[in-house]
Amino acid sequence: MGIFRDQFLSVIEWNETDEKQMFHKFGQDEIKKGSKLIIRPGQNAIFLNSGAVDGVFKAEGNYDIDTDIIPVLSTLKGFKYALDSGMRAEVMFINVKEFNEKWGTKQPVVLQTPMLPGGMPIRANGSYQFKIDNHEVFINRIAGIKEKFTTDDIKERVTSLLDQLLMSHIAAEGKDLFNIQASAAAISAGIQADLDAELKQIGLTVTGFQINSVSYPKEVQDMQNKAAGQAMVGDVARYTQISAADAMSAGDTGTGQMAGAMMGVQMGAVMAQQMAQQMGGVGQPAGAQMAQPAQNAGAQPSGGAIPNFCPNCGTKTTGTNFCPNCGYKLV
Repeated sequence: MGIFRDQFLSVIEWNETDEKQMFHKFGQDEIKKGSKLIIRPGQNAIFLNSGAVDGVFKAEGNYDIDTDIIPVLSTLKGFKYALDSGMRAEVMFINVKEFNEKWGTKQPVVLQTPMLPGGMPIRANGSYQFKIDNHEVFINRIAGIKEKFTTDDIKERVTSLLDQLLMSHIAAEGKDLFNIQASAAAISAGIQADLDAELKQIGLTVTGFQINSVSYPKEVQDMQNKAAGQAMVGDVARYTQISAADAMSAGDTGTGQMAGAMMGVQMGAVMAQQMAQQMGGVGQPAGAQMAQPAQNAGAQPSGGAIPNFCPNCGTKTTGTNFCPNCGYKLV
């Protein structure tokens, strides 16, 4: 509260020392005749009379209480200074800058999925932004009854809602539970809308919400890595061979390392055969394709001597001008 009296000059201002503080009530010092009001960037100065908003000043700068402020206040407009008169008026500074806070799940959020009967627990983190949107609602619900209110109070309120919001918006529209990051933008937009509706009740608005990362249990992460490795190799059979080779080569003995190396050589041969089959010999046995380059090594171009093996199918020739197997013209 402040009392206007014809005494010494004073300055009404808020030197912010806590960047998380959302409002400041001017102290019990008297607001005297000739006082100055200073509004800094990101602040609004609100004059209240008997708890009701009497005037809001948003533009930063220095104001003279006598000439700039009182004439526009409805309850103080006709007030005349006198040595024996006074009127109570409260000045409240509101921080209207955008605040940025980080969030993170305190406990794993269990998402229901038929693939895992007990559900899949995940952890997530990110950030969100908010600011004061309606100062009258904020004063009536918060600043009018509290001496101090910070962004930590908002963080506590948001955190209490996040578990349910994450579960509902991840489950919506059949999101892929094993690749939540791919749907992070849509999930974030839904959560932001719900948080905004909740915080508007106390005069705030949520201006942004982001999911930065999602972490899965180690078992699920291992399964994802194996699935990625399987996709890179090509099919289940080759993936099984690689798993066997990894298991054998993991041994400390020389025998285990030797076996692992041999398995690796065999796998390389199998992969080479399948690659050759895909590139140029669809429908032919892999063994025949692997042998074909060696068989055709002695073949000569058409128009010369008859080759030992047919360059078309690899069958051994009999000295005639045509292949006995496929009829390919040899000379």
